[in-house]
Amino acid sequence: MPQQSQNTAYAGGFSNPPVVSAQAFRAAMNAMARPGRIEEITGAAPPHGVSVAAGSLLLTLCDPETGVFLAPDVDSEALRGWLAFHTGAPIVAAEQADFALGSWASLMPLDRFRIGTPEYPDRSATLIAEVPAFDAPNAVLSGPGIKDTAKMALPVLAAFQNNAMLYPLGVDFFFTFGTQVAALPRSTQISAEA
Repeated sequence: MPQQSQNTAYAGGFSNPPVVSAQAFRAAMNAMARPGRIEEITGAAPPHGVSVAAGSLLLTLCDPETGVFLAPDVDSEALRGWLAFHTGAPIVAAEQADFALGSWASLMPLDRFRIGTPEYPDRSATLIAEVPAFDAPNAVLSGPGIKDTAKMALPVLAAFQNNAMLYPLGVDFFFTFGTQVAALPRSTQISAEA
């Protein structure tokens, strides 16, 4: 590995891992517990092309036991080295992934990701979709963690509606932009914004 990319791999981790990882974990769990709500998540400085929010999620949620799929739009030697150094997480194919990172389009098709089994619904993938911005809401959310309804911008409503129909199976989603994260668990029901 060239010296410059080695330095890149070593840089960008949590400055005070016990404190910063706890703060990032809380932000991630708050986002998942309150679908559609945007949380601030910081601490990581991932390689170019990956948001602070996505990098912070990876450092918080991944370890040597969690396989990560990197979609073609984010996959790079720098990111692979950074992940390996800071988390030890192996890079795997989409079909074996515990976590997947990329833009919405590059994560397609969704049906290649694990949705769990009736005995082990938790053996499913969590997708971290990088978005260009948190746009105006086009979806109304209801279900666990939501009082009445919440609103959120989603790339393709039908994909999330189909995923929700699989519950308790299905995949879970984080959406990241800059230092912000929002989540959509498989238990959330989605309808079009009127």
